[in-house]
Formats: sequence, structure tokens, C-alpha cells
Amino acid sequence: MYNTVIYKGAMRYSLLLFGLISLVVHPAFTQARIIPITNPSFEGNPTQGGTQGRFSLLGWIDCGFKDETPPDIQGADKTFFEVKQKPFDGKTYLGMVVRATNTWERVSQRLQVPLLRGQCYKFSIYLSRANEYLSGLKVDKLHKVRDSEALKKVRTNAAGQVEFDFTNPVVLRIWAGNGYCNQKELLAESQAIINNNWMRYDFYFKPKFTHEYFELEAYYEIPVSAPYNGNVLLDKASNIIPVPCPPEDKLYTSTVSNPEYNKAQDERKETKKKPKPKPKKPVIPKVHHPVEVPPPPKKEKIIKALDAGKIKEGQVIKIEKLYFDADSTSFREESKAALDEIYEFLKSNPNVHIEIGGHTNSRPRPLYCNRLSEARAKSVYDYLVAKGIDPGRLSYRGYGKRKPIATNKTREGRMKNQRVEIKILKL
Repeated sequence: MYNTVIYKGAMRYSLLLFGLISLVVHPAFTQARIIPITNPSFEGNPTQGGTQGRFSLLGWIDCGFKDETPPDIQGADKTFFEVKQKPFDGKTYLGMVVRATNTWERVSQRLQVPLLRGQCYKFSIYLSRANEYLSGLKVDKLHKVRDSEALKKVRTNAAGQVEFDFTNPVVLRIWAGNGYCNQKELLAESQAIINNNWMRYDFYFKPKFTHEYFELEAYYEIPVSAPYNGNVLLDKASNIIPVPCPPEDKLYTSTVSNPEYNKAQDERKETKKKPKPKPKKPVIPKVHHPVEVPPPPKKEKIIKALDAGKIKEGQVIKIEKLYFDADSTSFREESKAALDEIYEFLKSNPNVHIEIGGHTNSRPRPLYCNRLSEARAKSVYDYLVAKGIDPGRLSYRGYGKRKPIATNKTREGRMKNQRVEIKILKL
């Protein structure tokens, strides 16, 4: 009897000690620490991915497309594809491209310390764009090239091979996930990398989940009418450092502390804007006697289901007359009438919370559909926030092509599936 009591007491003590140890080592109870990046300056043997077809760089794994060449390891003494840039740090740096064949390059590594959910971090990296970056495209994929400008920038080298000019600006995206090349959460995205000299880009992000893997991806500048050829050079990444959370407008995008760069970005954005014609003032005839003016016609409601007295939690309502150009995330001017209706409704009903959901048809690839649908939903979110709606009442999500409401075999069905909806989360 006495031995049994001692045994039970020892068991309780062991279980209590095991529970305390579990609390200490579990990631949810881990204090945020500096996260070192393995091989932050991409040091390795200079390798021309286009001809070698292999990628060997300490700490980094190639996450590119099947049957496509990996990123290039450019060097101080040896560079490829007419790239003349010297490393910013060390002896080598990484060169990545996006292609007009709707493929792009990315690399990943496992972190020594996990990124913690809800913790804010700062990450810096030096980026540049090469003035020249000549490379080939697979002949069997040339039929996918829809960008006429990409086809114009063609040269023939000394060996008689066709080479394309990969010099358009791209953006750098930072992802995190649960395995190599697993893109679970987009942490941040840079502005278009237009500088031809090394500049430091600073990123602040706040993960929504705990992650153990980190990824750098070259991607097209959105919105884009068609995939194109472009490049980005990467060198001297920093550690990932826990920091107090900055203002919301600094999260998820990059900043560059360089007046010349900021001025160039502003000028570039201005040249992209199409000047709007000034509306002509109506000619009002002079009236010399009283005229009975009829009241203006009542404005017809666009989103008829958006009625405070009839909506229910969980109800999904399509945003009618919301128009985007093909492959674009910028809605047209005539779409603002419908968005203003949503704004007025939310302004008049301050307790209502909504989710904005983007959807596509089944034509493009799943990853492209997911990104385009999420970016379109975010465009609506940004418009409502800019008008004054509390962002705490809004959320956005891209469903890609997972929730069709019509057949994708007909043009009419695909047009119905290409939509943005709002879902009533709370009344």
C-alpha cells in the first residue's frame, strides 16, 4: 500500500514536469528571437543556370517550374548573359528572372528559428536590376508568349542562338510556409525594382501563422496585361529581426531611403497614368421667365440585395457592375458607382462587418487564379478603407477558381464565375 502511494505521487510529479517542459519548448510560448539567414549574400560557385540546369547554393533550394532552368549565381570574376553588375557583398550574388511564358523563379530555405504568429519583423536585402540580361526561352513554349514587346526584344548570339532581353522591372515577393517551396502566406512585396545600382530595401511584416520556411520570389509587377521578361539581382540579405509593430501603412511593402529612387518611382507612376479628358461644361440657355423644374429622377440601386432590413449573417451578395480589365487588378472608373453604394451602406450601418471575396474562371493556372482573385478583392478593400471605412470591419480573400457558380465551358458561364462578392460576417 505504501509503495503504491509513492508510485502514484511520482507519476503525478513526472506528468507535471513534462507539462512544464512542453510549455517551455512549444513555439506558441517561445519569445521572439533574431532569425539568422543561412548564406545571406548568396555565396557559391558562379553557375549559369540556363546551360548547367542545376542549382547548388548553400542554404537555398530552387523552387522554380518543372523543366525550367534555375536561378543564376553571378560572380565578381564571372557573370553570365551580359550582366555586368559587381556584387555588393562577397564574391557572388543571385540573379532571378520572370518569363513571358508565364513562369518565374524563386528560392527557399528552412529557418533556424521559426517566425512567430502575430510578431512584427524587419528584413532587409540589397536589390538591383541588370541593364542587360540576355537569355533564351524554350522553343516549345514560345506559343505561350502573348507580350508582343517581349518578342520584339530578340537578338541572335555568335552561336546563332536566339536570345531575349530580360530587362523589364519586376517585384520581389517574400513568402513563408510549412515546407520548402510551400507558399502558405505572402509576408511582403516590394515596389517595382527600377534601380540599376544596389539599393537596400527594408520590409516589415507580421505573420498570421507560425512558419519555419522562408522564400524569395521574383514576380511580375501587378497589374500586368500579359507575362513579360524581366530580372532582379539579390545580395546581402539581413537577419530577420523582431521589432515593435510599425504603422499599418509600413507593413507588407518595401521602403527605400533614397530620394533619387523615390523621385524616379513617382515619375514612372505618372507616365503610366492616362490623362483623363476634362468634361465639357454644359451650355445652359438663359431663361427669362419662371420654369418649373421637375425633380431629378430617383437613382436606381445597383446592388439591390444590399438592404439593411433584409440581409442576414452569412449572406453572400455579388457586386454588380464591377469591371476589371483582363489580367488587371485595377477596376474601371464606371465601377465606382457600385463601390460607393457599398461605402454608403457600411457608413449607415456601422455594426456590419463584411468579407470581400474574389473569384476567377477556370482558364488560368490555380496559383495565378488565387493571386489575381485576392488582388482584386484587395482593390475593393483598399477603396473602402481610403473612403473612411474602419479596416477592422473589412477582410478580403481570394478564392481563385474553387467556387464556380456556372459552367466554365461557355463564355457566359466564365463571365459569371469571374466576380467579386461580399459576405455579411456580422450585423
